[in-house]
Amino acid sequence: MGLRRFIQASYFQCARTSGILKHVRYKPPSLVQWRHSGSSLYKAVIFDMGGVLLPSPYRVAVEWEVRNHIPPGTIKQALISGGENRPWMRYMRGELTSAAFLQEFGQQCSEIANFSVPVDSFLSDLTSSQMSKQLPIMTEALECIRAEGLKTAVLSNNFYLHSGVSFLPLDRNQFDVVIESCREGICKPDPRIYTLCLERLGVQPKESIFLDDIGQNLKAAAQLGIKTVKVDDPEAALKELETYLGFPLWGFVPQTRLVRPTMEIPKDPLQKYLEEVLGGRTTGPLILRQFSHGQSNPTYYIKFGDRHLVLRKKPPGNLLPTAHAVEREYRVLKALAEAGVPVPKVLALCEDSSIIGTPFYLMEYCTGHIYKDHSLPGLDPGQRRAIYSAMNKVLCKIHGVDLKAAGLEDYGKHGNYVQRQVQTWTKQYRATETHTIPAMERLIEWLPLHLPGNQKTTVVHGDFRLDNLIFHPEGPEVLAVLDWELSTLGDPISDVAYNCMAHYVPSHCDMLKGLKDCDVTQLGIPTAEEYFQMYCEHMGIPPIENWNFYMAFSFFRVAAILQGVYKRSLTGQASSAAAESGGKQVELMANLAWDFATKEGFRVFKECPAAKPLARPYSTWTRNGAFSRRNYVTVAPSSPAHTSNAHLILSPDGLPGRAQDLYRKLRRFMEIHVYPAEQVLRDHQVSQSRWTPHPLIEELKDKAKAEGLWNLFLPVENDPEVKYGAGLTNQEFSHLCELMGTSLFAPEIFNCSAPDTGNMEVLVRYGTEEQKERWLQPLLDGKIRSCFAMTEPQVASSDATNIEASVVEEKGFYILNGHKWWISGALDPRCQLCVFMGKTDPEAQRHKQQSMLLVPMDAPGITVTRPLSVFGEEDPPAGHGEILFENVRVPKENILLGPGRGFEIAQGRLGPGRIHHCMRLIGYSERALALMKKRVTSRVAFGKPLAEQGTILEDIAKSRAEIEQARLLVLKAALLMDTAGNKAAALEIAMIKTVAPLMALRVIDRAIQAFGAAGLSNDYPLAQFFAWARALRLADGPDEVHRTAVAKLELKR
Repeated sequence: MGLRRFIQASYFQCARTSGILKHVRYKPPSLVQWRHSGSSLYKAVIFDMGGVLLPSPYRVAVEWEVRNHIPPGTIKQALISGGENRPWMRYMRGELTSAAFLQEFGQQCSEIANFSVPVDSFLSDLTSSQMSKQLPIMTEALECIRAEGLKTAVLSNNFYLHSGVSFLPLDRNQFDVVIESCREGICKPDPRIYTLCLERLGVQPKESIFLDDIGQNLKAAAQLGIKTVKVDDPEAALKELETYLGFPLWGFVPQTRLVRPTMEIPKDPLQKYLEEVLGGRTTGPLILRQFSHGQSNPTYYIKFGDRHLVLRKKPPGNLLPTAHAVEREYRVLKALAEAGVPVPKVLALCEDSSIIGTPFYLMEYCTGHIYKDHSLPGLDPGQRRAIYSAMNKVLCKIHGVDLKAAGLEDYGKHGNYVQRQVQTWTKQYRATETHTIPAMERLIEWLPLHLPGNQKTTVVHGDFRLDNLIFHPEGPEVLAVLDWELSTLGDPISDVAYNCMAHYVPSHCDMLKGLKDCDVTQLGIPTAEEYFQMYCEHMGIPPIENWNFYMAFSFFRVAAILQGVYKRSLTGQASSAAAESGGKQVELMANLAWDFATKEGFRVFKECPAAKPLARPYSTWTRNGAFSRRNYVTVAPSSPAHTSNAHLILSPDGLPGRAQDLYRKLRRFMEIHVYPAEQVLRDHQVSQSRWTPHPLIEELKDKAKAEGLWNLFLPVENDPEVKYGAGLTNQEFSHLCELMGTSLFAPEIFNCSAPDTGNMEVLVRYGTEEQKERWLQPLLDGKIRSCFAMTEPQVASSDATNIEASVVEEKGFYILNGHKWWISGALDPRCQLCVFMGKTDPEAQRHKQQSMLLVPMDAPGITVTRPLSVFGEEDPPAGHGEILFENVRVPKENILLGPGRGFEIAQGRLGPGRIHHCMRLIGYSERALALMKKRVTSRVAFGKPLAEQGTILEDIAKSRAEIEQARLLVLKAALLMDTAGNKAAALEIAMIKTVAPLMALRVIDRAIQAFGAAGLSNDYPLAQFFAWARALRLADGPDEVHRTAVAKLELKR
């Protein structure tokens, strides 16, 4: 089946019982001929909760009134009377707590009944376990709808319970979108809530169907153009829904759907063949369904009499040579079964294409568990580890098969497996290529140059993953390994790497719910490194050094396969409904592959023997005496990065697919959430409560984290395993950083703000595991903030060797004394960590005197004496503090890297941070120019628009040119850092630190001038932009220091 389940994994994220007998409820065919869902006009079905998915609350009200001797209709009258501000509506909008609701609702019911009504027990009945059980026929209908590729949503008027949790007793995995009125602050029949649901589903009103039991809610939906179904009787409503959708909503078989139109096979010849193979004893109707997975070789579920079978066939149409060889699958399954490898029992191979149109084979249907979610929800850590251990052992069993004894010596070629695979998949990719994918072009060039040396030859599965295994329902025993289409003889390490891909794919990936953003250690799941070590121990082999190469190769192969799936989907040959959408993920896989290729380049580079630094040769020559020209090479020819075809990415449109997706999500988030919140946040900064963080910031942080827009800043060279960040290069993040820079509040919202970013990078690069656990993880989670204490009022702190703060060792502790100022973030109540720089040995070499320590902000002896202002602004709630450290004691284990390493850490901390500062300055400038353009096109002075004034036009032109010049220089510096390292990029880093702030000051000043006095006010971000741009001519060293560095480097060329 190749990668079919890989692409469909997101649709089946929980472990399912693959023994489907117990799930089938057969109904004889009706007169209705179901049309295929592919012809349906509808793309989504939206369900109300109470009265549709759950029992009706009105029925509960009637029964409760009878039991409590309350006049009939009291509750219903209270629920529907009183307008938009009645207690029930306010409760569903989240405006009332449970206690407040019960008080007001009780009073309302008592007035209707003319005596006291105990509404507390009504709410208890309404939320009881009996009322929280989803109707079984609705559960099955949801499964059928999702199996046919339609989206589902629940749109509920619900409320918060006493515990503060919203009442939604449903499995959220059943729905693509969940809309809760109490969370959104609006409820049905308000048209806005329907529009919100449609937007999140990504469908038009005419493409959706809405089921509800209340007429006014259905009327509001119909007015928007949504098809509606009134639910008085759930069974009748589902029959009506079936007529609109064109497929049955009963008889669900897990992981299957109706046979797709292009994948139909003739039943009569198949039934005759089955009767011959199985014997005349088998009778009864033939039920045929198609597995939702199976883009490569179509796979069908067959129920014939009391037999349950699986049929695998070649896809129709013209196929690539040697592809989709079901004959090979049959052969290897039969041989491996005899060798003791757990595989399904094969029954027959039919090579006669006249039966169903292509060759096929039959095997018995295995019962057990298939785990679709690699995080194994619902299991405890010990069970998870046992599952992964069992998977590891069965892979070792496959690789340990005696080829000669199994009769598989000629199952493939011996030796050079990876080389042949690279050639094969490159050829197949070229044969199905539909458009140019830059990462694939780089990989096609890079992979052949970095092939592994000695390769062992064993049976390799080729598609070995957790969801290709059937486990015993009562324990961690593998009953069968599925999907042998890609099996051959080859390098077993390629199977192990492929098996570990889920560790590097995020859980929100469309194709595969991966583990990248999970804490696998806490879950009890081995890390990729531990899993590989487990494999090596079982096989008795040493660790493999070029692990990153095998990961790059694995993702490259997946990308090539997906490209073939996508190409076939364009011609109707691919067998999965998700083939087209899955095929569009080729670029994502290619970019992941290139990330690993980059990591392998770093590994090789670090293992190279010490040599003289990378050369950056310059030549200066004159043409016709008119001007001089500087020609330079930014990467030494001997550098591994030289083979990467690294290039400047001049705009977000040129970003690799994964980074481009992040950019688009970020831009949308800024437009929807950040820009509209700015004025509220600016007003808060001048309010009495300004030193308390505004709750809106935390709310937006939660939303950003939920959308994966979190910790984007950590460069991949500092985080090669992508444990902490997004795995972006400095250049890729630069474009996102510029976008964040268009709002002063955005960096914090995405956990990408200084000084936290620099401090987190320090902890990632230099922190011990204990330091990371205590400080790094809370910072990464956005639960705390931090500050960096280096600058001192008594000395010129632009020269870090001048600092006077002392660090003295005493009985297992360090005693800190010093006076620091301009400590950004120190006044924030969330600031719990200070990275402190002081002298541990004043007598040591000049750059070996300083050390850095991690200091809790609540340590005795720390006094924040005052907030410092920038042009009169205090920048709350973070502020810039002046701090006294008086005999502050910290444990010795709080030192970073060791005594005398502070200057080294400080230098290592500055590279990416300066890129961030400069790209944010470009963001300030772009926003300022955009505001300026909008202003001058809407204002008139002296009889004509400002935009027609010559000086304004000149200012706009200057600003655009200066922004573009500065951006090019910063992007070049980022590229050099990625390809040649921070040291080789020293010249460019120094240049951007002087160029970007001056450019921003000029651009912002022109915008302020165009705004007039309004530009100086708190109504626009321009004044704050200007203040920050001016401050950044001093932060991280004044301009003069950087210009001196540039001049010295230039004179050495």
